[in-house]
Amino acid sequence: MVSELDRRLRFPFAIDRNAGRAVEERDYEAYVRQLIRQVLLTARGERVCRPDFGAGVRQLVFAPNGAGAASLAQTLIFEALTRWLDRVIKVEEVAVNAVESTMAITIRYRILQTGTSAILNEEVTF
Repeated sequence: MVSELDRRLRFPFAIDRNAGRAVEERDYEAYVRQLIRQVLLTARGERVCRPDFGAGVRQLVFAPNGAGAASLAQTLIFEALTRWLDRVIKVEEVAVNAVESTMAITIRYRILQTGTSAILNEEVTF
């Protein structure tokens, strides 16, 4: 039996209509990827009870996409992930490349619970 604290809700949040409860993510690595995406795509100030949560990558939409924006995004991402997910992952590398209207983000990390290394590639379009 899974305790209430061990439950891993799927992102985006969904309700299982047959069971009448929230859908849980059974694959732990998929759950960790979901957590990372939440940190990446949540803007600071977006969450009422945690106004400093998130990396705010999408807020860079109004900044010129180039080496400066990529460097800023790299710093914001690394700081946010190490602050909010330090009990779940060890961030090994964050690389951000600005290509035309897209920011390509590569995060290399180790999942602390399993000890496995993983890479997440995410693209944010401006």
